[in-house]
Amino acid sequence: MDQKFINQMFDLSGKIALITGSSRGLGLAYAEGYLKAGATVVLNGSHQDALDRTVAALREKGYPAYGRCFDVSDEKQVEENVAWIEKEIGPIDILINNAGIHRRHMLAEMPAEDWRRVIDVNLTSAFLVGKAVANRMIPRGHGKIINVTSLNAELARANIGNYSAAKGGLKMLTKSMATEWGRFGVTVNAVGPGYIETDLTKKLVEDPQFDGWVKSEVPLGRWGRPEDIVGTTIFLGASASDYINGFTVYVDGGWQACL
Repeated sequence: MDQKFINQMFDLSGKIALITGSSRGLGLAYAEGYLKAGATVVLNGSHQDALDRTVAALREKGYPAYGRCFDVSDEKQVEENVAWIEKEIGPIDILINNAGIHRRHMLAEMPAEDWRRVIDVNLTSAFLVGKAVANRMIPRGHGKIINVTSLNAELARANIGNYSAAKGGLKMLTKSMATEWGRFGVTVNAVGPGYIETDLTKKLVEDPQFDGWVKSEVPLGRWGRPEDIVGTTIFLGASASDYINGFTVYVDGGWQACL
């Protein structure tokens, strides 16, 4: 086995990655994975205190982690912070658009405000941050953008219609970005997690009915774990995936493979 060759294919040393929505949950798992793979990581969140604590904890481990608190759905804040990162830390090589929220309602009772907020954070933010970063990647002739969509981009579930619509839109935004920016050396792909056990899904995991439903639907018979997703994001950010563009990799334990 040529271990050096394998390491080079997945090595992120010297790369700078911006990961939105990364002060906790899967975003933090991606950040830790990228740091372990050699990247410098800029974490983003909407709460300064929580972001500071997360960055401090990573720095205590010796990792080159930074934090920028800004609203990813606000175009002015996005542009200002991307410009700051590029000037003060360095050119962004990899962007992971991970920021996302839920506002659960049945569609017939859903307030328009909750519809718009989920679309803004889960879909529009990927356009805004992606645009700001791509406009700097394009002149350099290289870059990788990874959008985090969901199993719910393909399969609907009651009371998350706004979330499913946003994630379905993100799947097509990924294809559109790939189509327009590929010729400039910027690849855009997506990762679609299934049901993953994190602090954010703890209540669902602890609900016997929901937990049983998930385990009965997944051929692997279990919830996903954060480490099940991290490897895919590293692959999509590394040179091993240089000729993959516009594709969504679903990490769902085989949910879509069966009826």
